[in-house]
Amino acid sequence: MSLLGQIAIFLAAAVIAIPIFRRFKLGSVLGYLAAGIIIGPGCLGLISKIDATAHIAEFGIVLLMFVIGLELQPSRLWVLRKPIFGLGSAQVALTTAGIGTAAFLGFDQSWQSALIIGFGLSMSSTALALQLLAERGQLNSQFGRSAFSILLFQDVAVLPALALLPLLGAAAARTSSPPRLFLVLKLVAVLATVIFGGRYVLRPMLRIVARTRVTEAFTAAGLLVVIGTSLLVSQVGLSMSLGAFLAGVLLADSEFRHELEASIEPFKGLLLGLFFITVGMSANLELVREEPLTIVALTVGFMLLKIGVLWSIGRLSRHSPVASHGLAFSLPSGGEFAFVLFGLAAALGIMDTGIAQLLVLVVTASMILSPVLLVLHDALFKAKEGDNRPYDKPVELYPKVIIAGFGRFGQIVGRILRARKIAFTALEANQTQVDFLRRFGNQVFYGDASRLELLRAAHADNAQVFVLAIDEVEASMRTAEMVKKHFPNLKIFARARDRQHAFRLEDLGVRYHIRETLVSSLEMSVQVLEALGLSKAAAADTARRFRTHDQETFAKQRAVKDDDKKLIQTAHESAAQLLHLFEADTGQVEEPPPQRSASGR
Repeated sequence: MSLLGQIAIFLAAAVIAIPIFRRFKLGSVLGYLAAGIIIGPGCLGLISKIDATAHIAEFGIVLLMFVIGLELQPSRLWVLRKPIFGLGSAQVALTTAGIGTAAFLGFDQSWQSALIIGFGLSMSSTALALQLLAERGQLNSQFGRSAFSILLFQDVAVLPALALLPLLGAAAARTSSPPRLFLVLKLVAVLATVIFGGRYVLRPMLRIVARTRVTEAFTAAGLLVVIGTSLLVSQVGLSMSLGAFLAGVLLADSEFRHELEASIEPFKGLLLGLFFITVGMSANLELVREEPLTIVALTVGFMLLKIGVLWSIGRLSRHSPVASHGLAFSLPSGGEFAFVLFGLAAALGIMDTGIAQLLVLVVTASMILSPVLLVLHDALFKAKEGDNRPYDKPVELYPKVIIAGFGRFGQIVGRILRARKIAFTALEANQTQVDFLRRFGNQVFYGDASRLELLRAAHADNAQVFVLAIDEVEASMRTAEMVKKHFPNLKIFARARDRQHAFRLEDLGVRYHIRETLVSSLEMSVQVLEALGLSKAAAADTARRFRTHDQETFAKQRAVKDDDKKLIQTAHESAAQLLHLFEADTGQVEEPPPQRSASGR
């Protein structure tokens, strides 16, 4: 079959399977796996050779690890350090120890293989778990926040796991100590090179590309960063995923984090979907027919062990009984990282290929059961009373305010929010401006806020307020349209450059807007009136009444904004009404001056 024919089959399988699985809230990952199983050699046999596809699909995991690295901001890790490194380390350590011991003693695995099995099954699917919790509105519950912290620790734990795999492979092959020492030295050298390059090469390079303001060039630069770092690490025998993860971590606190994530996301989504389809295609269905009871027993056994560990650490960390049950039932399944880990372990000879295939089926089965268990939890243990303990106060996972455009207008809003200790995400499309602001300690991210991918990377779906402070009118309107269309629940507070800009915002449904010079002009007018002898109260009242009259005029002019003659006429009428208003207020109403003849002066 031709390459185009295979691509058509992959796309058709994804298009059919994903909506069905999302419809039943089972997640896209399971949809991809099911699609792969159906079109693979074990079922319909539409595609029989998967080796070439597997090599391309593995790059999806590389991109996934890069995006995970981007999410691991040191600032976020520090804020959530106690639950992350307390709950997270306890869950991973206890689950790895329990499952690893069972694999070593009960299934005659080597200690290296048992360690990989225990660690791989201790991982949970971040994408699946967060999606299920968000759909049920439980992400900011007590157990939802703890689950998020554990998932974050699991993402951090990926780094040492990827780094240690080659060492375990060498140990499994019983090589002498010098090669193992050489691997350690190579690892240290590569880490030092990547860290140095990330600080002194990657960021300056991205700044240069960003100044061109060519989206395609920045996308190419982002892919080059991932591929280049991955190839560098792979040249010394380490995992490509490790290199991508390191590159993401190094750029997690940079101004390019959201723009890089937005640029990489389409490629990551497609290639990661292809990876899961490939995993489904390579699933050994013959093994399912031969040993169904073994698969069921292993799936139930390791899920029960994880439920027990999660419930125990929930109770030990003073979670309420209801929250402990919620934590236990939210993360009992395996995750997509297990597919990567078991595949690499089999390739390095740490684990038998048959065992790896069996465990892939076990993890897949656990992911299918995960949504069912959450439904079971809701039926059996759903909270009937609130938990008002002080330490249960919700911790915001993402800022609730996004400021698009961090120039002179957006900066004032940001300074006020910062003074009130309200977190926000600032997006600015001018790289020179970003560099300047960051020198003063401002957390500003580079990117065009009118791009849907960037808004999603900035977690606009979790925000409550969107401050539209972009200076350029057309860019402002594009951004407003994008937010209104894709994030209808997000309140937009917009800066209008002038009256016509405000009219267009009104037409789009943006009700909270203000012309950028209106308030400052009114404030100066008050000071001018005071300097001319008016009392402070009288000057302030004059400004207030002017603003009320201006708002009424704005509503009238909006109705005729497309008719220049009527717009001019409305402006003249408004000026006359305003003059009459204040003259009547002071009792100085005068007759209008007589009209002069055409020849008069």
